[in-house]
Amino acid sequence: MKVLVIGANGQIGQMVVKELQKNDTHSVTAVVRKKEQAEKFIADNIQAIVADLEGTVEELAKAFTGADAIIFTAGSGGHTGPDKTLLIDLDGAVKTMEAAKQVGIGRYIMVSAFDADKRQAWSEGIRPYYVAKHYADRMLEASSLNYTIVRPGGLVNEPSIRKITAGAEAKPGTITREDVAHTLIAILENKRTYRRAFNLVNGEQSIETAINNLK
Repeated sequence: MKVLVIGANGQIGQMVVKELQKNDTHSVTAVVRKKEQAEKFIADNIQAIVADLEGTVEELAKAFTGADAIIFTAGSGGHTGPDKTLLIDLDGAVKTMEAAKQVGIGRYIMVSAFDADKRQAWSEGIRPYYVAKHYADRMLEASSLNYTIVRPGGLVNEPSIRKITAGAEAKPGTITREDVAHTLIAILENKRTYRRAFNLVNGEQSIETAINNLK
């Protein structure tokens, strides 16, 4: 499977790209917004392309041609205002969905936010971020794509433990960025996760077991 990782320069995106690069089953292309970011991946023998989420759907479609799957890990970042959150986390995400449909990409994995589907659970301090994730998720659910929406808890940079809790049993908590990356790769071809959304935190089950036990 030819996989595009959008937001490949972010922490989770970098981890996903590096793991897929080692994988014999898939090929990976890092999708980044700056030429110098692409050059870093290319220097590591990783295919990379520059694509601007604030550009047009047509430009994105041209860049995406030939791929089989998208893993969307992009975000405006914690140092930008609500305007960039709207443009990247919502409109940028939706444009990649439209581009995927145009060029026949069927598989789409979205990294969202814990309880993004539940307005009453949103943190007041980052409400614009949750609004963007909420409506991007809804647009993906309304699409014809074989989507999976992964909603991780608080992200931490601790070492991977490869143990998670997923779905309705996941209570508010944290998860390592590396374990999010491992989960994204584990669900890539798992049809049980198609057209589903679930919360994700570190827990007691192996990634494969937790995913296969989703209700």
